[in-house]
Amino acid sequence: MKKTNVHDIYLSSFGLRENTIERIEKAEKKLQARFKALEEIRSYNQLKVLRALQENRLSQADFFSATGYGYGDSGRDKTEAIFRDVFKAGACIVRPSIASGTHALSTILFALLSKRDRMVAVTGQPYDTLQEVIGVKGKEVGTLLEKGVNYSAIPLKKGGTIDYDALDLALKTPVRLVELQRSTGYTDRRAFTIDELGQAISFIKARQPKAIVMVDNCYGEFTETREPIEVGADIIAGSLIKNPGGGIAVSGGYIAGREDLVNRCMNHLTAPGLGKDTGLTFGTTRTTLQGLFLAPHVTIEALKGALLFCKVYEDLGYTCYPSLDDPRSDIIQAIVLEDPDRLISFVRAIQQAASVGAEVVPYPWSMPGYSDQVIMASGGFIDGSSIEVSADGPLRPPYLAYYQGGLVYDQAKLALLLSIQSLEDSKEI
Repeated sequence: MKKTNVHDIYLSSFGLRENTIERIEKAEKKLQARFKALEEIRSYNQLKVLRALQENRLSQADFFSATGYGYGDSGRDKTEAIFRDVFKAGACIVRPSIASGTHALSTILFALLSKRDRMVAVTGQPYDTLQEVIGVKGKEVGTLLEKGVNYSAIPLKKGGTIDYDALDLALKTPVRLVELQRSTGYTDRRAFTIDELGQAISFIKARQPKAIVMVDNCYGEFTETREPIEVGADIIAGSLIKNPGGGIAVSGGYIAGREDLVNRCMNHLTAPGLGKDTGLTFGTTRTTLQGLFLAPHVTIEALKGALLFCKVYEDLGYTCYPSLDDPRSDIIQAIVLEDPDRLISFVRAIQQAASVGAEVVPYPWSMPGYSDQVIMASGGFIDGSSIEVSADGPLRPPYLAYYQGGLVYDQAKLALLLSIQSLEDSKEI
């Protein structure tokens, strides 16, 4: 049998050069121990998800899709029970009608905050789209500030750590809700680990026991063996077209946490008196749960790709967040490119590795929810899915590229090869 030569397909099908391939493969060999550690996280989470499916007695009959109001939809109810058990929550909402992670987070905020309530963001200003929900950016109507909610954000200290002195001062006044963002977002810091979130939550609860602690869990699911509820978070939220959808869920989001808080969110999402008993799944139960089943494996494939990106770009002298030696708690790899043209070239190279629309040429544009123009590579089976190979970045200094995703490691590696060759061709290396 003829020996398979992966180099041949790189050279003949993707136009890559031998020296580019060798550069990446040298870095790859040095990461094998790190990859092994990530695979142990995958195995733990894979068995955790499998057990939740089994304990909730998932059956083929649960994939039947109800019509009308959705009364008696066993698949919907079991989906929410399975997610509840995976996240170690008291209750959970999992709905295709939740349009995005921002929508899930917004649902929590509007359900739990009233006029004159106080909200504090502990990990700096939250992600750009949530700033518009709050009302500190943009000119949207119907924001939290318009509703009369009092809001403040505590900047992070240099190095991306929580300012506990400032937090202590902020907690001397009653607070209704404290927000923590696990992921990097559009910042120059790494994600907060579960241990770090637990430390912050303990600090908050010691000073304000009745404060609701909300964690934006987007991009972080299954990157560690625990989730934020296990270290004291009251409520968390995320998107199904990121980690927990496994690249298969077609839409949706989740909210998980204390049962009383989740019930309030459900009443806001539907209506008081209807709550969790109504709402169609539109035939998505099978893909939502199959995506969840694959999510631990897919998330680690994406993490391995991010780690390889970091190793190669740091070897070339670029600053990365997280750095190679940092702990990882989301799938995002931020690379400081320091030049708008370099950022555009990087994103276009990532697009060339896409499974869908590889021929598309991305351009910066005024994306809804963002105050700066954004350039985005996003060519997946699910439109906008950031668990599939993707990259984006706002056109503002220091011109960070945010790479994430990869349903399979080989595609992430191809994206890296194309981005490095793009730098070589532009004489940046």
